[in-house]
Amino acid sequence: MISNSSDEDESDDNAVPGEETTLITESLPLPRFVDSPTPSLNSEVEDTDEVERKEKLMLYVFVLRCIAYSFNAKQQTDMTRRQSKISKQDLSVIKARFEQFLSGKTSIESDKAFHVAVKCYYDTFLSSDRVLKMLGCGSCTASDFREIFKSSIEKRVRNVPNGLTIETILNSWMAKFDTIYRGGEERSSHRSPARMTGITSSSEMILSKDQLYEMFQTILGVKKYEHAILYNACQLDNADEQAACIRRELQGRMDALAGGSKALPVFVHKNMKAIYVDEQKTQINQLKTNLDSLPVSNVKTKPLKSTAVLVSDLSDADRVLSPSDVVLSFTIEVLIMEAKGIKLPAQKIVYCTMEVEGGEKFQTDQAEASRPKWDTQGDFTTTHPLPEVKVKLLLENTGMLAFDDKELAKLTCHPYPGFTEDSRWYNAIPVKGSPTDKIQIKMRVKMDKPLNLKKCGYIYSKGLNLWKKWKKRYFVLLQVSQYTFALCSYHERKGEPYEMIQLDGYTVDYTEQPLDDEHEGGKYFFGCVKEGNSVTFSTDDEMERQMWVHKISQATGQSYRPVAPKTLEIGTPKTNSLTKLMGDTDRARKFGLDEAIQADPSKVDHHALFKLLQFLTLEFRLNDTYSCLGWFSPGQLFVLDEYCARYGVRGCCRHLYYLLDLLDKAESGIMIDPTLLHYSYAFCASHVHGNRPDGIVTITTFEKDTFDEVKERLWNLLTSQIINFRYSFPFGRPEGALKATLSLFERVMMKDISTPVPPDEFQAEMRKCLKKASLVNYTKVSKFVKIEDFSCPDTNPVDRLDAIYRLADYCIDLLQQNEEHHGEALEWFSTLMVEHTELFWSLFTFDLDAALDVQPPDTWDSFSLFQLLNDYFNKELSLRNGLCHNHVQNKFAPLVIRYVDLMESSIAQSVHNGFEKESWAPVGEGCTSSEDMFYKLSALKGFTDDLHWPEKELASHLSQRIELMASDMIEACVKRVREAFSSWTKRGRYTTDYVMPQQLCVMFNVIAQAKKQAMDICKSTAELRKRSRGGNHAEHLYHPDVRDFIMDTEDIFNTELVEKIDIVLEGLLKKLSRYDQGTIKSHIFSLSSQTDETRIKYIQFCQANLGQMKNSIHDNKIRKKLLKYWYSHMMKLLVTWLTDRMSLKLHPHQLHTLFPLVKSFPEDFDTYGLKSSRILHSSNYRRVHSRLQVEETLESGEGSILLSNDNQERYSDSDDDSDFSEED
Repeated sequence: MISNSSDEDESDDNAVPGEETTLITESLPLPRFVDSPTPSLNSEVEDTDEVERKEKLMLYVFVLRCIAYSFNAKQQTDMTRRQSKISKQDLSVIKARFEQFLSGKTSIESDKAFHVAVKCYYDTFLSSDRVLKMLGCGSCTASDFREIFKSSIEKRVRNVPNGLTIETILNSWMAKFDTIYRGGEERSSHRSPARMTGITSSSEMILSKDQLYEMFQTILGVKKYEHAILYNACQLDNADEQAACIRRELQGRMDALAGGSKALPVFVHKNMKAIYVDEQKTQINQLKTNLDSLPVSNVKTKPLKSTAVLVSDLSDADRVLSPSDVVLSFTIEVLIMEAKGIKLPAQKIVYCTMEVEGGEKFQTDQAEASRPKWDTQGDFTTTHPLPEVKVKLLLENTGMLAFDDKELAKLTCHPYPGFTEDSRWYNAIPVKGSPTDKIQIKMRVKMDKPLNLKKCGYIYSKGLNLWKKWKKRYFVLLQVSQYTFALCSYHERKGEPYEMIQLDGYTVDYTEQPLDDEHEGGKYFFGCVKEGNSVTFSTDDEMERQMWVHKISQATGQSYRPVAPKTLEIGTPKTNSLTKLMGDTDRARKFGLDEAIQADPSKVDHHALFKLLQFLTLEFRLNDTYSCLGWFSPGQLFVLDEYCARYGVRGCCRHLYYLLDLLDKAESGIMIDPTLLHYSYAFCASHVHGNRPDGIVTITTFEKDTFDEVKERLWNLLTSQIINFRYSFPFGRPEGALKATLSLFERVMMKDISTPVPPDEFQAEMRKCLKKASLVNYTKVSKFVKIEDFSCPDTNPVDRLDAIYRLADYCIDLLQQNEEHHGEALEWFSTLMVEHTELFWSLFTFDLDAALDVQPPDTWDSFSLFQLLNDYFNKELSLRNGLCHNHVQNKFAPLVIRYVDLMESSIAQSVHNGFEKESWAPVGEGCTSSEDMFYKLSALKGFTDDLHWPEKELASHLSQRIELMASDMIEACVKRVREAFSSWTKRGRYTTDYVMPQQLCVMFNVIAQAKKQAMDICKSTAELRKRSRGGNHAEHLYHPDVRDFIMDTEDIFNTELVEKIDIVLEGLLKKLSRYDQGTIKSHIFSLSSQTDETRIKYIQFCQANLGQMKNSIHDNKIRKKLLKYWYSHMMKLLVTWLTDRMSLKLHPHQLHTLFPLVKSFPEDFDTYGLKSSRILHSSNYRRVHSRLQVEETLESGEGSILLSNDNQERYSDSDDDSDFSEED
């Protein structure tokens, strides 16, 4: 037969080696309760380290229970995942990689723009001391490095080549940046910095229980062996024990409230004590509801009835169960394998059937009698704790008139919950008339045990209201819900208990054997007692009794733990979970851990313990490799939430402790997320001001006083961070932190939860902070430049001016970086930021004035400093013509005016002295004196233009003065050139050997220079002239004639030079006049020999002068104008000479001399720059050419004296020789 006693913890094959196998050698020690989680620090027995160790061990026990069986909190899955911190070692590696790229030692392709962007990033960010600040405060991540580079290049990329977009370029640059950051494709052995995509550790994910155990071992400094002992002794793997522990804790808290033994905190109002008790009861009831809401597997409950049937003394219970309310469900597996002992013909067919009482019937496959093997399994479901399994062996009846097969044998099996054993042979009972005397069937039977069935077995029992007769019955300890247990007795083959008690309010304990004769059977007694009822039980085995007591005590949730009496039974080889627990308890006692395990949670100051737990957890969190900014990981937050909910830590106290710890870290330089501070502060403020964020109405004096302390410290911290915003939030990181800080500061300034801060009051506080910020920023930047080292009286003024220039450059960079990284957060305070910047520059002006005052007179090195400052102020509209800008203007205005005066004097001296001694050798575009004068004028004009003087009055004055000065100087220059030109033209001997001197060409070049400079420098004068010509005659023009004067001078030069050159042509024509007809000289000269020498020399004369003009006169317009003037005058002379001889026929020598000359003129002048066909073939030229052509025809005796129509049409365009319009 199958044994009918069962428990899942009956045996334990994993007994600890070396442990004694005695059943129980002594009773368990009574729990030692303490009034405080920490013994007195003044104890003479234990030193401070031991006290702290015990305190952390006790705390670790509570944490273990929160992790093992949580019923209030869950790990959050939507928290922001944190990225790895960048360490100083990582920064060194990153800088080395960027240095390799900048030095060209990498294979990364890049253009100049990207190289410049990386260089700027390296200089302004990677090499900045503020990066070290970010590393020190634990807020620097790979994402910060990447985002700062991205923001810097977004402002650099402006002009995009065709076919590309800004996004394409940015993506390409960011890809190259990532490659540089990762070190290209190298695989170094040292630890590389975190990848750009952001890496989250397992601590940022949902953690398992084992991972949480390991984490808090490290946090609380618990050793692994201590954890193993505590884990086993606390039975953390036993859900029933943990649920019972929670029930005991809650009952203990309720009893402490009811008995008034627990000291209440001091409240701000006396009437809050009663409210506090009600709040505690509400919290406890809520915890009970949460615990009761946890599902219990494999239990089916029916709706509760309004009446109680066979339920003892449950009138006070909140939930009344009846036997029909609970229905168990069991699964039975029956595997029939084979049979033996069948004495039938081999060809006969046999099979088996199997069924469970009240369930379905299954049949195996058919098999021959010679080989009766089936291996058929039947799965049954039943509600009977003690079912009956029936198996029958049948012979197939093949007769024609047979209705049923013949039964050969049958057997009955009685499994129990949790029953399982290997397959074995069962003896079947042959039926009457069976041909076989002994038949055996090999099969395996297995019955599961539902999770809500905690204990079952046969025990003796007798009670007052139920089980009134001492009798052995089959009992089942059943869990209906987390808070409802029932002890039920069952008959065999019945699905409902015939009697039961609901264990709410019962207490179980060991009892002595009654002395009467009624309680016969059973050796080891225990009892369940409740007011108005009691039940006595007995078992045949001591271990079985202890298991029953242990399970029932878990179900009742009683605070008293029964202690088993000593027993004389030893040497029993049987062990189970209870004996293992005994061994774990003994080991905990040996290592001094029993006090932590047995501590009563209802008598412990959990607020003090939680403060320690939260502090150590925050320390651990801030020291890991991830930038958390004070936020807990999901696993840590889950444990803290569960601890607070389970052990009644007040929400306001929790956040106050958190704020105190965060403030300590923030004040020590650790970066804490202001959003986190804001959340905790808002919670505490709401609670203290009576807004009930968590439904708690009572407010303790500790909470009120601590909140005031936190508010004051937080105020000081925030003002310090705002004052040092550039260094508290370097490069605007963490992103949005400064804006969140300002929002928190406004929240801290609120006097209550609902009244907002007046804008004027908030602005006033911000004005104070920003004024101090300007002093802090300027102090740091001046200290960086070491400006104090250059303030000594013996410092070289030049070095001091250089230091001020560097300081101004750094100041501008500082303000531009502040605008770039913090401008968005401070845009709400634009007016205050203008005041902040003005104050910053006002501090700079003190050093500026001191440096300028020691400069020697008439030194102009400071003008570059003015240009730097003035360009900055002009770009910043809010600072333009502000106090500091005006101060700079007033400081530099005398210097500028003095510089212009000296330059004017210098230029005047150059004109006066230079042109008197001028050699007129070609230098640059003119001569030595003109180059010097025009260089000084251009420099002075460029200087005043580059100043971008912001004051309109002085700027207009400077512009007009420069223009008038230029007009005067240019006019003086041109006059000197005029005088020199006249002198040089008078020196020449104008024959065919004459070549235009280079000095005259230089003078033409100087005039061209003057003309160009007059157009550039005196531009406004020309514009005034245009407006005056347009009708605005009222406009006063001071020097309107400088350009006219230059043009007149140019005409005079052309006239004088051409007149001198024409002397040569006149001489030639005079010689030809000797051959005129009708004169005595003509006959004489006609008889002399006639050569082409005169014509050839004149052609050479013209070509030599044309070449000189082309090579030495640089301005094309002036040169062409001179050529046109010369050419037209030659044609006029020829026309006049031929007109005088209209009635005379030309002598052949005259004709042979002039006609070739006239033919060569257009070609020669065209070759040397006169490209206008209208000028070259003017009316005068056509007259000369026509006359000479007629003379040539008459001489040859051919043709007509009239011009052909073709020639007339060819030269019929314009006869106005005075039109010198140019064709370039």
